[in-house]
Amino acid sequence: MDRIDQLRIFLRVAQSGGFFMAADQLGLPRPTVSLAVQQLEARLGTRLFNRTTRRVSLTRDGEALLERAIALVADSEELEQQFRPSGETLRGRLRVELPSRIARRIVAPRLPGFFALHPGIELELGSSDRVVDLVHEGIDCALRVGELESSSLVARPLGVFRLIHAASPDYLARHGTPRTPADLCHHLAVGYASPGNGRATPWEWLADGRLQSRPMTSQVSANNAENYIACCLAGLGMIQIPEFDVREHLERGELAAVLQDWPPPSMPVQMVYPHRRHLSRRVQAFSDWLAGVMAGYVEAARP
Repeated sequence: MDRIDQLRIFLRVAQSGGFFMAADQLGLPRPTVSLAVQQLEARLGTRLFNRTTRRVSLTRDGEALLERAIALVADSEELEQQFRPSGETLRGRLRVELPSRIARRIVAPRLPGFFALHPGIELELGSSDRVVDLVHEGIDCALRVGELESSSLVARPLGVFRLIHAASPDYLARHGTPRTPADLCHHLAVGYASPGNGRATPWEWLADGRLQSRPMTSQVSANNAENYIACCLAGLGMIQIPEFDVREHLERGELAAVLQDWPPPSMPVQMVYPHRRHLSRRVQAFSDWLAGVMAGYVEAARP
């Protein structure tokens, strides 16, 4: 087994958190996985994992190797692809992370079209509303909505989501319809707590091009989009949400847009990648395909 294969196995053990899981994902016998890691440790002269009966975790040297190993394996795969005919089928595994609602409602239904173009790619589609560490979790690329907190990522802007204020007819019947932002002091909002840091998202709107915000009273808060929308549909308060995300509810009259002259600020949408010199052809192919898919849901960012 060569060094690149050993590094691939090391990465899979690190990302899955165990030898059994890594062996299952790689389709290899567990002794083969254990031996590859032992040989790599012997070659480097250091211990890469702390091993317990339940789980393995990276040592400090293992943490130091992780990012370099990801880059080395990616560069090796890209080198192999570079000398193959341009029309040859792309092959290999691709790990992608998407916000859960976008994954379920937009991307997953269209994946047959992606695989028709690239049948040799094996896709691992992760979806959550938390911000994952692309390097430590071995993610090739991710779709992020909102301002980026990390400057260590390479970003490809795709546009912005237009947001609206929305409420259910039942809520508006009980509390009245706000006519201006001054009316917000008499209303409830469904709170949204960021799954990444737990901080409550402020209620914001634009007035004459200037960003305004105020605290809102909430009886319930959520930390994912599904529950956030469900609470609004139940009449528990108003929400601020990308318009596409509740389009069907608006069309069926289950939600209504309010305060349309004072919209919330738009949210940037971008593909992000770990900071490395080159994107693999697999990542580039998926990124180009996803950009085309998202074009139907985003607007161009205003200067």
